[in-house]
This record gives sequence, C-alpha cells and structure tokens, in this order.
Amino acid sequence: MQELTDITEAGIPSASAENEYLTFSLGQEEYGVDILKVQEIRGYETVTHIANTPEYIKGVINLRGIIVPIIDMRLKFHLDHADYNELTVVIILNVGGRVIGMVVDGVSDVITLKPEQIKPSPEFGAAIDARYITGVGTVEDRMLILVDIQKLLGGIDMQTMERIAA
Repeated sequence: MQELTDITEAGIPSASAENEYLTFSLGQEEYGVDILKVQEIRGYETVTHIANTPEYIKGVINLRGIIVPIIDMRLKFHLDHADYNELTVVIILNVGGRVIGMVVDGVSDVITLKPEQIKPSPEFGAAIDARYITGVGTVEDRMLILVDIQKLLGGIDMQTMERIAA
C-alpha cells in the first residue's frame, strides 16, 4: 500500500507511488476506489428507509452500533435501476471520518497500479461532472474509472449523511 508521503498536495499520487484500488462494477463499467478508504465488504441487507432524503440514499443500517448511511451508486451515477441479488454488495468506507456504505453490482479484486498505468481523467466539458474521477487505470485489456470517493460524496452529501446518522 502507498505511504502518505507518496501523495502530492493536489491529491495526485507521486511518480514513485504504487496505488491499490478495490475494483467494483456498475453495469458494464469497472471502477476503482482507494483501498485505504475501504473498511469492509458485506452482502446487501435490508435497510431502514429515511424520509426526505435523496433517491440515491437507500437508508441506513446498524453496523455494530454505528448507524451507516447506504448509497446506491447506480442512482448516484444516474444509471439504470438494478435488481438487488445475491451478487449485490455493500462496500463500507471510511470517508472524512464518517462510515458510509455504497451499494455496487459486485466487487472484483484489489489491483495495484503503477503511475504509468494511470492516465488523467478525460475532459468532458460542462455536460458531465468529472471532478470525482481521478483518472483512468489500465490493466491488460481492462480500463478502470478511478473514483475519489471523498470528492464524490463531499459537501452536501456528507452533510445529509451526518443528519441521517445523528
């Protein structure tokens, strides 16, 4: 795993850093999230719904005494709804000192990427908000969309989750 000194002030891995990512799928696409943010992986379980929350917040679960908001990443990314099945998993993350869960279609593996395997995120213009995409990783014939979960769930989302878990 990378050392904290291997990250520049801008949050971009330095040239000498190798980075480990947990890969997960949403539909046909594969994504990667920094393994250091991952606390555990669980099967999907029934959540307690909370009124007046955004559609992508499915509800909360009680994880060993901690109330954990659960986010459906398909809905967060404006993808088609998916039927939850035995392959659906929840990745429990520690983001900004807050424990959250994200529902994904499945988890693949942990991949180590060298800096030369990570390309900058493409420019989409104003049509797509790509601030949370840190780059695109390439492994053999696979491409991974690398997600900065802190940026993706920052600001309003984190405030909403704080209110839910309180």
